Amino acid sequence: MVEPLPDDTEAYFALCAEKLGLVPNVLRAYAFDIAKLNAFSAMYNDLMLGPSGLSKLEREMIAVVVSSINRCWYCQVAHGAVVRQLSGDPALGEAMVMNYRAAPLDPRQKAMLNFAAKLTEESHKIEEPDRAALRAHGFTDRDIWDIAAVTGFFNMSNRVAAASGMEPNPEYHGAHR
Repeated sequence: MVEPLPDDTEAYFALCAEKLGLVPNVLRAYAFDIAKLNAFSAMYNDLMLGPSGLSKLEREMIAVVVSSINRCWYCQVAHGAVVRQLSGDPALGEAMVMNYRAAPLDPRQKAMLNFAAKLTEESHKIEEPDRAALRAHGFTDRDIWDIAAVTGFFNMSNRVAAASGMEPNPEYHGAHR
């Protein structure tokens, strides 16, 4: 981590601590290069918090499914906690990490997560019938873009977390149970 942190980064970390009760370790990991931290944070905030036809919970579900497939310890723990929080259902958060296909999801959510899983495991096999299946569940082309963008972001993030040995904040383990 760059020491001392720039004032705007210190303010961002303080805001995280205030709102989340912690500074996520992923942010601390990226703080070795403030430009990379800012790029990561901007993309994350746009994809996960920005306007979308996908709910925040649906975007977090994608994060967990992708991270489960990739066995990303950091993201399974961190985003599993957020699924528990947003859904109000601790069992759903656990099911999403272990096997989303066993989770009590509606057909729309299953279609979305099946697409994210296929995009993660076999992106070269995505074809028009895959997109048509999403449209049949009410997803727009913009929603499909958002599903793909969140999926791609977490595939990248999972690899960076694995390569850097990123560990989840201990607070995530007991959160929202």
